[in-house]
Amino acid sequence: PIERGIPVVDLPDAVVMPGLINCRTRIGLDSRTGTVSNPQLVAADELYAGTDAYRELLELGVTTVALYPPGRGIMGQASVIRTDGGTVEELVVERSGYLSMTMASDRSAKKSIQDAIDDVDDYLEDVAKDREKWEKKREKDKKKKDDDEDEVFEPEVPDPDVLALLRFVTGDLRGQFSIRKTADVLHLWDVLAEQEELVYDLHIPLRDDMYLHELAERIGERGLRVICDPDITAHPGTRRERNLPAELVAAGASLAFLPRSAESVESHRRWLADVGELVAYGLDRQTALRAMPLEPAHAIGMGDHLGSLEAGKRADLLIFDGDPFETTTKLQAVMLAGELVHGELNQ
Repeated sequence: PIERGIPVVDLPDAVVMPGLINCRTRIGLDSRTGTVSNPQLVAADELYAGTDAYRELLELGVTTVALYPPGRGIMGQASVIRTDGGTVEELVVERSGYLSMTMASDRSAKKSIQDAIDDVDDYLEDVAKDREKWEKKREKDKKKKDDDEDEVFEPEVPDPDVLALLRFVTGDLRGQFSIRKTADVLHLWDVLAEQEELVYDLHIPLRDDMYLHELAERIGERGLRVICDPDITAHPGTRRERNLPAELVAAGASLAFLPRSAESVESHRRWLADVGELVAYGLDRQTALRAMPLEPAHAIGMGDHLGSLEAGKRADLLIFDGDPFETTTKLQAVMLAGELVHGELNQ
């Protein structure tokens, strides 16, 4: 219901969709990476509000981005920002959107993830032992129990690096694993064999030498979300084209698209057209639309607030003069939280 006094904009020839969300980028940040795992790092701590990149993205319809920390192994916590802020405080929507990690087909990479999970298990075991001691002490001290009915057990606060992993293991924070080769996925599943309840997505840059199609059904069976670029690749060793995103969706996986170069403003400019090419190659149109606002919103842990046109969600809207996937279509206006922040509405 529209309450009295709420302005109504009549746009009979327009196409409206949610603002685009890039769920994995370092645009506007220092691109250098390290080799040390730092799960306690938060990308927002290196954010510089003075860059022009975010305003440029806003004018292209990208209303939200998730910035991930540098490094390898357990890289740290990605921060979610809206692209219209003038200060760091105005930019940052969520300091900790997901835990960014990498997995490679080598012993050290697997050990890094396994050791981190073991540290969390050790902490939880210590907490369980401390709780048991506390409860026994309360039981013995009947007088104290009667006097302090509201007293609750307070576990020891873990180290910052353990805390980030604890949030991931207990389901309070999503995980996102970036892999480079098909075998990396198998190594990841080997490490997580006893952690089936973990909630995570796979970031997989598509390449011609990948045999990802052989794992499509297993990825789908696990109900995983694949974050990838909108590319048509060649079957390894041949010139036969494969629409891997469409194959993954057919197998039951969810799909979230990144621009082909997630660090380039120009690549964001071509983003809709590149996804439109996949639609022309057979990717379901509704799946393609979901893969740019809604699935990325879920990947950054904000699916309840962003990514679709629903009551109660933030009104981040793009107004086009035609089909968003057509190269001749123009973006007329951008709204953030219901406020016009770019362009104009031709009523």
